[in-house]
Amino acid sequence: MGGQTVTHPAATRIWYQSFTDPVDDEPYFTRLGNYLQSVSRAESELQVRGIRPSDHFLHPITEFRCAAQVIANAITAEREGYDAFVIGHFQDAGLFEARATVEIPVIGLGEASMLNACTLGRKIGLVTINPVFIPYLEDQVARYGLERRVIEVRAVAAQVDRLNRAFGDEREFRLLRDEFIRQAEPMLDLGIDVIILAGGYPMLLFATEQGFTINGAMVVNGLPVAVAAAETAVTMRRLNGTCTSRVGTYALPPQEAVAEFGRAFRSTAAPEAGSPRTI
Repeated sequence: MGGQTVTHPAATRIWYQSFTDPVDDEPYFTRLGNYLQSVSRAESELQVRGIRPSDHFLHPITEFRCAAQVIANAITAEREGYDAFVIGHFQDAGLFEARATVEIPVIGLGEASMLNACTLGRKIGLVTINPVFIPYLEDQVARYGLERRVIEVRAVAAQVDRLNRAFGDEREFRLLRDEFIRQAEPMLDLGIDVIILAGGYPMLLFATEQGFTINGAMVVNGLPVAVAAAETAVTMRRLNGTCTSRVGTYALPPQEAVAEFGRAFRSTAAPEAGSPRTI
């Protein structure tokens, strides 16, 4: 008798680009790799890479420097046979440029988180780790055309060293959790029903809280959302050829422009630019 042939899915290779330093931010970086492994599909091969120096000045010029490295690394990822590239930085620095440069899917942590939140509720609020990021996020929301959905951005005042300590210090963890909740609670008076932890650090810090809500408002952890978005994009590309539209914003550049960019940023495109961690 005839039977169905079971085809096992091909491995999906994903380059996850963190904006943290694998050494200086080791408490976060190591946990991030382990966590992403736990939420990715069994057939996915996910590699986390950092940036050195990390995005530690919290200034537009640093975002620009990291964005250039991200674009170069996306080009490297495609050439090395990766199936998707994830920008693991909520501000999505370099997202549009990288997406317009390579054929493989490019997913942004911030964009994926906000689009996912739109399926979970009507009004969305962001709580980030530092007030300096508020104007960044407001510009980002406008760039994505989500001003009528993401209606409030607030922040705690937490430096990276404090966030790193919170991974191993229960008291610091509780203090930070309380601060995030205090920033989120006033949003509920505006009718906000979904809250996004706007940053990889708070997402990972509170990732163990299943079904995390604040007075009924859903709290979004975008880390698994971004990984799942990359996996889905690869699946759809293999299934029926769905890919990034190349008309307008994401039109691919001529190869001469890519080569010119590579010459200008050759050192940032090297695999050793960020210490890799294979998981």
